[in-house]
Amino acid sequence: MLVNTTENYLDTEKSLDFVDITAIIRKRVSESKVRTGIVTVYTTHTTCSIRINEYEDRLLADFELFLKKIAPRTVGYAHNRSTLDGRPNAHSHILSLLMNSSETIPIRDGVLCLGRWQRVFFIELDGPRSKRMFIVQVLGN
Repeated sequence: MLVNTTENYLDTEKSLDFVDITAIIRKRVSESKVRTGIVTVYTTHTTCSIRINEYEDRLLADFELFLKKIAPRTVGYAHNRSTLDGRPNAHSHILSLLMNSSETIPIRDGVLCLGRWQRVFFIELDGPRSKRMFIVQVLGN
C-alpha cells in the first residue's frame, strides 16, 4: 500500500472565504501514483473547514449569508471576552463545530471520484489569514 502525505498552505482573503482546492488535491493524487484508494483532506485549524459542494458564485454568496445568520460576529460570546490570541472569533469556532474538518474521496483509475459539479473547498471562518494549512493524505495501490 502506498501512503503519501503532504502539507499544503494557502492565504485567505476574506473573513469568510471559500477557496477551491480541488486542483491541488488532484495534483497530489497524481503525484502519489495511487490508482485505487482514497484521499483524505484535513485542516489543522479550529476555525476552518473542508467541505465538498458546487462552485457557483451565487451559491457561495448564499452559503456566506446563511453562515453569517447562524453565528453572527456581533453576539456577546463569552469566548470573545478573553481570547488566547486576541481575536474575537467565537463565531468562527461555532461555525466550525457545525462543519467538517476533513473530507475523504475515493480514487479510481488514479482519478478523484467527484461528481460533475463537486469541488473541494477550504473554508476560512476567521480570516483573512496567512499560511493556513491543510493536509492531503493519499492511501492505496
